Amino acid sequence: MIRLARIDHVGIGVRDLDEAAARWCIQLGLVERQRADGRAFLACDDERYSLELVPDAEPGYDHVAFELHRETTRADARLHLEELGVRYSVEHDGLWLCDPDRRAIQLVPHRPAESEQARWPQHARASTSVHLGGPRRLGHVNHLTGALAANEAFYVDVLGMKVSDRLGDAGLWFHIDAEHHVLALVDLGYAHFHHLAFDVVDIGKMRDLLDHLARHGRWVSWGPTRHGIAGNIATYVRITEEPCHVELYCDMELLAPDHEPRTYPDDRYSSNTWGPLPPRSYFRFDPVAIEFERESWETRGRVLPPVKA
Repeated sequence: MIRLARIDHVGIGVRDLDEAAARWCIQLGLVERQRADGRAFLACDDERYSLELVPDAEPGYDHVAFELHRETTRADARLHLEELGVRYSVEHDGLWLCDPDRRAIQLVPHRPAESEQARWPQHARASTSVHLGGPRRLGHVNHLTGALAANEAFYVDVLGMKVSDRLGDAGLWFHIDAEHHVLALVDLGYAHFHHLAFDVVDIGKMRDLLDHLARHGRWVSWGPTRHGIAGNIATYVRITEEPCHVELYCDMELLAPDHEPRTYPDDRYSSNTWGPLPPRSYFRFDPVAIEFERESWETRGRVLPPVKA
């Protein structure tokens, strides 16, 4: 058996490490922890790091890392993968494998808190270095897929996650602990990294960050919304340099220990109790879709053309 503790970090490929590190810090309120092995490690608040920037000629998703639970050693994880016939590699102290869409996943060993105070809630920890303005923490990731059933089996059987809820036959949400989801999958018929999500405590903090992002030329691709599934208030911001979105969220549903997955209808209310579904450009990353979103062409009466074959 295997058990995960939490999401540890997301790795993103970037063309220019200096430019990208400065941009993510200035615009999203992150702080650069260190440079090592040609990579930049960025953090929210006082966490070790939550975003790893990796030089890459083709920017975008590189990997997502999950920390093993204290009850699961690296040897336990290796035995579990071997018993299931799952291929993996060992690099430094991490195990590397891929999901059915060939997305890289890193499993890192459990890291005990450095002190008793480090186990306290963030606001109660003394600090001389935490800066004002950024998100509280990395919360989850979301992928588009064309292989929903295969991915469900992988994340449940191989990584030990539990299904939180379903959106008809079109989507799945997975949890590790009480928070509604650490990962979600939406079936659009193709695979693509969609977003990484930062917890921003409340809607006031979200407002401040969105005002700040707007001053830097960013725009909202969808939101603010109130999701029916998971209940969180969320706003999605387009990141054009590394093709994905960043979600800023608060008020995520907490699940009971005996939670049973629910199935929601694939309708507007399940996605947004406050209003409209996202524009179709929200699910695409091609230049035409980005232009339509940036210029709000869909809400001005123009129909987003299909992706050219």
